Amino acid sequence: MAKSFDQLVRRTTTRRTRQRAAKQTQELLAELPVSQLRLVLGKSQRELAAMLGIKQPSIAKLEKQSDMQISTLRTIIHALGGKLDVVA
Repeated sequence: MAKSFDQLVRRTTTRRTRQRAAKQTQELLAELPVSQLRLVLGKSQRELAAMLGIKQPSIAKLEKQSDMQISTLRTIIHALGGKLDVVA
């Protein structure tokens, strides 16, 4: 009988190793540009635009910007199901 990848990982790694891997995954996701994060989550620009109530070209423009307002980034991250924490 075939085993799932999750079952294999649980059987061959320690809990601490899995926790470290999960933390590293979250850190890597936090460093992704908005366009890459959107792609990783399987959303198109059109889908994200619909979630935000704006048009697709606006998403394309936002993704090309080298910087954006924190409130805009928070709105996008929230629409994608995430949470933005700013630490100063």
